[in-house]
Amino acid sequence: MNAVLQPAELNHANELLASARRVIDIEARAIGALGARIDAAFVRACRLILACEGRLVVSGMGKSGHIGHKIAATLASTGTPAFFVHPAEASHGDLGMITAQDVVLALSNSGETDELLTIVPVIKRKGVPLIAMSGNERSSLARLSDVHLDVSVSVEACPLGLAPTASTTAALVMGDALAVALLEARGFTSDDFAASHPAGQLGRRLLVHIRDVMHTGAEIPRVDEAASVTDALMEMTRKNLGITAITDSGGKLVGVFTDGDLRRTLDDASVDLRATPVTALMTRQPRMIDADKLAVEAAQMMEKHKINALPVVDAERHLVGALNFHDLLRARVI
Repeated sequence: MNAVLQPAELNHANELLASARRVIDIEARAIGALGARIDAAFVRACRLILACEGRLVVSGMGKSGHIGHKIAATLASTGTPAFFVHPAEASHGDLGMITAQDVVLALSNSGETDELLTIVPVIKRKGVPLIAMSGNERSSLARLSDVHLDVSVSVEACPLGLAPTASTTAALVMGDALAVALLEARGFTSDDFAASHPAGQLGRRLLVHIRDVMHTGAEIPRVDEAASVTDALMEMTRKNLGITAITDSGGKLVGVFTDGDLRRTLDDASVDLRATPVTALMTRQPRMIDADKLAVEAAQMMEKHKINALPVVDAERHLVGALNFHDLLRARVI
């Protein structure tokens, strides 16, 4: 039962909602302003990274460092070898992780972060290209960089103007823009993505194929063209997939008889289940799928066409398997 808010509580609730909406509005406008800054500098940054023979090294302090961690992870999972180096740790030995074949992406909203500026001369001496992402194009970091990406914001969402809010969101979005532009430039595919995401539901969606989950051999529900509706019903009951495939003498699929077909048949009192051939009532142009397709494609097909099972065929339409929605659930691809 919902409690009735008293006037004071209602005013407080309205203040909370107004504050949250103001933050979202400010950050949305900050993101929108980035569009005009996707320009020649962005292209140069992409080309530096694409030409890199080593790895993209991302660095930043504080909240910029947290955003840098996420950008590096996104780049690494989408085809751009990348890792994060903490600038303070870099001054105490981790600079050795950066080689002349690398490119550095440095994040600092002010562009004056001491820990970053301390290591920039060493990076430059190594001849490592430096891409800066900051909110001040006249900052020290911007001036020392080979390419500067402007992620400035007009106002932070924090009413005190102190906590990085809109500025970190803008940097994160610019990082995503880089990652996706590079992904497309490299021709990165879902198979490439799967190779770096073998675990969890994402990995299963990208790596599990129809042949991994389908029923084969004697487990396939099938009858020949001479079978009656009763024969098809018995086969469907034995195999418990909600479908029976009908094949010709050469093993090619000619149709399917499903739970839905059965319900429609039972509604017709004129149909003699024992005497009526299943070919008279089967679906002649059924949905089917290839064994080499991803299992998630079967799930999408079932959802789109409101069906619960699929026959699996080869290139010549020979029946090689069958699966239903529960098989996909057990494989945890949906």
